[in-house]
Amino acid sequence: MPSCPFIFDKRYYMQRIVYLGDSTVTWNHISTYPQTGLSQGLLWYVKDDVFVRSFAINGRSTKSFIDQGRLDAAKEYIQAGDFVFIQFGHNDQKQSDPLRYAEPYGAYQDNLKLMADIAKEKGAYPVIISSVARRLFDNKGNFLPGSHGEYPKAAEELAKRENIPFIELTKKSEEYLTKLGDFASRPLYVYPKDNSHLQVHGAVVMAGFIADGLLALGKPYSDLLVPRDAKIIDEDDEPARDPYVVEHMGEAFCDPSMNMDVFQFEKQD
Repeated sequence: MPSCPFIFDKRYYMQRIVYLGDSTVTWNHISTYPQTGLSQGLLWYVKDDVFVRSFAINGRSTKSFIDQGRLDAAKEYIQAGDFVFIQFGHNDQKQSDPLRYAEPYGAYQDNLKLMADIAKEKGAYPVIISSVARRLFDNKGNFLPGSHGEYPKAAEELAKRENIPFIELTKKSEEYLTKLGDFASRPLYVYPKDNSHLQVHGAVVMAGFIADGLLALGKPYSDLLVPRDAKIIDEDDEPARDPYVVEHMGEAFCDPSMNMDVFQFEKQD
């Protein structure tokens, strides 16, 4: 039987995002519902011909991700033209765990650079993204920023030094949580179970800030995104609401008829 040669047809070509990270990024299944990773939330913003492959896994730091062979698996998968998103920090700061701890201006930066260098060597486009904020409030309802210490700054510094595209998610998400407040921000996270992992709505909101970052980087990164003037699904004459502006998305959980003062001194779990 004669062989059938592969014929490249651009109509069937999919751009690929390869996402490296921890539990805030990982792809969840029904067993962990409602927890939802940023790799899932990002799907709302990318075009139909963009495929997201998450190598993120719970509990990993840059160190354990490398030591346990997860980076090797990603390296085998990455190919020229891919976009490699790199997002760590939640677990790198755990000094009590020598299997995961990576000093911010030492091993952490070295590990991020290694991941970005592998992407470049494979002909891919690396993007470093700082961690999504933890939802922490004091007993007076004031947001407590800075729970990731020096790690977001270290990631940004490394990206700037090595000329690697960078998306600042930590500050954006902290500012957003400050604006929403304690009560209105709860439905974004797996509250009251924890204040680090996102639910579906939260993943979509926070991934919107990543989409903003991709748009700001310009081509080829912005080419991954659905157009800002995308029409709604029934092709109505009216354009859809700007899909990247997420500043007011949490307000759906704020009932203006409620007296928010009663939550002011509620004890934080």
